[in-house]
Amino acid sequence: MARVVLKAGHVRPVYTGHPWVFKQAVAAVEGACEPGEEVSVVDGHGNFLGRGFYSPTSAIAVRLYTNRDHAIDAAFLRARFHRALVARRDLGLPSADTTAYRLVHGEGDALPGLIVDVFGDVACVQLNTAGIRRREGLVYDAIEQALSPRAIVDRTGEAAARIEGVPVGAGVVRGDAKLDTFSFKERGFDYSVPASLGQKTGFYLDQRALRDRVEALAMGKRVLDAYAFVGAFSLAAARGGAKHVEAIDSSPLACEIAAETARNNGYSDVITVAKQDAVHAMEDAARKGGFDLVLCDPPKLAPSRGKLDAALNAYRKITRAACRATTPGGIVVVSSCSGSVGFPELTRALAHGARDGNLRATILEEHIQAPDHPAPADFPEGLYLKSIVARVQVLD
Repeated sequence: MARVVLKAGHVRPVYTGHPWVFKQAVAAVEGACEPGEEVSVVDGHGNFLGRGFYSPTSAIAVRLYTNRDHAIDAAFLRARFHRALVARRDLGLPSADTTAYRLVHGEGDALPGLIVDVFGDVACVQLNTAGIRRREGLVYDAIEQALSPRAIVDRTGEAAARIEGVPVGAGVVRGDAKLDTFSFKERGFDYSVPASLGQKTGFYLDQRALRDRVEALAMGKRVLDAYAFVGAFSLAAARGGAKHVEAIDSSPLACEIAAETARNNGYSDVITVAKQDAVHAMEDAARKGGFDLVLCDPPKLAPSRGKLDAALNAYRKITRAACRATTPGGIVVVSSCSGSVGFPELTRALAHGARDGNLRATILEEHIQAPDHPAPADFPEGLYLKSIVARVQVLD
């Protein structure tokens, strides 16, 4: 087995548990090693630090799976899947009201590069590294043993495939080859989402906890759900007693599904769905007097540190529009799923955006991703989803 030797000064993060070895931390690779092969990681004195998979084309040269010197084989993967399954059961997942959840969350379940989302009787995977792609058969075996799903669907995205030199998702890889729809429940709502809808693995499971909070905040309010996707926040607000919910998305298919989902769950009299650019919709709302509760959950704007400045400018523009679309004394909820944007950066963007609109945003709450998307304490990058609940007031 090849060895990856770390430079002096780059050992401590790995020693203390961080699962990534960055390319600039590598002093040498001893032995022949192909992309995705298992390697051991050692310090400059040859002291063993862990085992993982090698990714020579990525900025993250090695993703560590274990700090013990044993093989990452089929038995290893089955044990990690079992541990993840037990952890979800401890969270009450699945349940009669929620049959969609994340079973494997990469580093959060000590399986870096692997995402497994469950939608009823279907499992969706993202194989985001060369290492886990080389072991896809073992992954599918472990999923079948843990879940016995009707189908397993590969939804690996283009960005990860390009960086790691692996194929994009091939669709159904095991089970029902005719599968075209994911049917599931979340928080008591029924969803039927086409497999062709291309966001992540098909649904934003990570915002489940925030949807609970939005439902509690919505009573008697007029609500604008910008970036609504298939309308999960809209449903939460409607059930929470909102007077009216306007759901906005730029995707025709997402709008179609949002409207159908509102009808199927009995809220078409409360929820209106419109295809429109979210920022334009919020600007229109501001001119018409605004909404009592504005929900603003844009797509990832900073996929890497190199895109951070541009993303923060975009967040400032978005938060300005969101704050202006909120009636004085109303509430705005702003989210960021960009890992390189922390709470300080998002808070600053919100403050500047509000001030640009001659408004002040007062923070009431902060939220992170749902607990089936865990983040190890020694891996702060795992806290990728940040949401701020704030009250908007006129400057005086």
